[in-house]
Amino acid sequence: MDSPPKPSVLVVDDEEGMRSFLSRALERRGWRVETAGSAEDGARLLERVHTDLVILDIALPGRSGLDWLKELVGAGFAGEVILITAFADMNTAIDALRAGAADFVLKPFRIEQILNSIDRCIERARLTRENFALRQQLSKRKAGSDEIVGQSDAMARLRALVRRVAPTPSTVLIQGESGVGKELVARALHELSPRAACPFVAVNCAAISADLIEAELFGHAKGAFTGARDSRKGLFYYAHGGTLFLDEIGELSLTLQSKLLRVLEERRIRPVGSEQEVPVDVRVVTATNRDLKAEASKGRFRPDLFYRLEVMTLTIPPLRQRVADVPELTALFMRHLSLRLAVPPLPVTPEVTQALMAHSWPGNVRELRNFVERSLLFGEFPLNDLTGSGPDAAPAELAVLPLAEVEKRHILAVLTQCGGNKTRAADLLGVSRKTLDRKCAEWGVET
Repeated sequence: MDSPPKPSVLVVDDEEGMRSFLSRALERRGWRVETAGSAEDGARLLERVHTDLVILDIALPGRSGLDWLKELVGAGFAGEVILITAFADMNTAIDALRAGAADFVLKPFRIEQILNSIDRCIERARLTRENFALRQQLSKRKAGSDEIVGQSDAMARLRALVRRVAPTPSTVLIQGESGVGKELVARALHELSPRAACPFVAVNCAAISADLIEAELFGHAKGAFTGARDSRKGLFYYAHGGTLFLDEIGELSLTLQSKLLRVLEERRIRPVGSEQEVPVDVRVVTATNRDLKAEASKGRFRPDLFYRLEVMTLTIPPLRQRVADVPELTALFMRHLSLRLAVPPLPVTPEVTQALMAHSWPGNVRELRNFVERSLLFGEFPLNDLTGSGPDAAPAELAVLPLAEVEKRHILAVLTQCGGNKTRAADLLGVSRKTLDRKCAEWGVET
C-alpha cells in the first residue's frame, strides 16, 4: 500500500497574520494548507478542495464561524473542525462542542497547543473508525468461523492464492455458493495485507434495501431524504485505510453499480445530498454467489464493473466438492460451539462422520455449523434431518438426480419441517432470507 497522503487543513480566519502563522507552521510539518478570510470563502474552497480538518475562527465578517460549523455538520462534512477565538465564555464553548466542534482553543495560543489539538482530532477520527469496525466484527463473527479450515487440495490452493494476492492493492472478486465462507476469505486477505492495522468493514448488499444502500455506503447529508434528520458517515469512511468487503454485490442496482465503478476508478465518493466529493483510501473486495459474467451478458450487471472487479478472482469450492474437510470442520465447530453454549461436546463416531460426509450440504459450511449447533442443543445428532438419512428418503434416486433438484428437494423439506417459516428455514439452511425467497419464486412455491 502506498503511504497515505499528508492530511489537508483549511484555516479560516479574518486576521491575515493568524492565517500566515498557522499556514507556515503546518506546512513545515508536511500538511497541505489552504486559507480563507471568511466562512463564505471557506465554503467555496471546500466545494473544490478536499479538507480533512478546518481550523475556524468564531468571529468572522458575514457568517459567524459557529453558524458555518452547524451548516457543515448538517451537510455531512466528514472532516474535523477546531474552533478558535479570542473572546469566549463557558456558554460559547458549550455551544461550539454541541454544534460538532472537535476542539475549542483560545487565542492567543502557542503552536504546540494547536498541534496537540490537531493530533487529538486525527486520533479521534481513527478511533471512531476502529470502534465501528470492532463493533461490526464482534456482532458478525460467529464461533468457529474465523479460520480457513481444510486440508483438501482445493483449500490448499485457495490458501496459497490468498497469501499471494493479499499484499497487493488489487481489487478481488470472491466467487462461491452461499455459506462457503466468502467473508472469511475476504478477512484473510485483509489480515495478510499491509492494511491489516486499519479497519475491515463488511456489508451484505442483499440485506439492505435498494433505497438505503447508497447512503449506507457513501454517507448522507442532513435532509438528503425523508427521515435523514442528521448527517451520517458511510461505510467507505469507516473503512478508510483498510478494506471494504461488499458481499452479494450482484444485488446492487445498475445505477449504484455505475456509482461504485466511478468510486473504484477515481477513488472519491460523494455522500447522498452533498455537493462535495471526498477522497477515499480503501481496498474493495467483493463477493457473489452468482455468475456475474452471465448476469452481465443478460444486462443485469454492468460489464464494465464486472471487468473492473475481476482483476483477481478467487473461487471457493462448495463443501460437497471437498468432503474430506467435513470431519475437521465438524471438530472445529464442536469445540467452539460447545464452549459458547456451555454444553458438553458430542462424540463424533465413525457412523456420524460417514453420514456427514455423505450429505450434499447445499448450505455449505454455514449449514454444517448450524447442524452442529442444533445437535448440541438436542444432545444428539439428528441425522434424519440430513438428505438421504430419513425413513422416506431414497438415496439411490437422489444419487442420480441433478444437483439443482437435490438442492430443491432439501430446501423444500426443511421448509416443510419449519411449517413454512422461511426465516427459520433460511437460518437452518445457512442462507439469507432473500436467497430463500428468490429460490421459492423460481420454483413457484408459495408458503
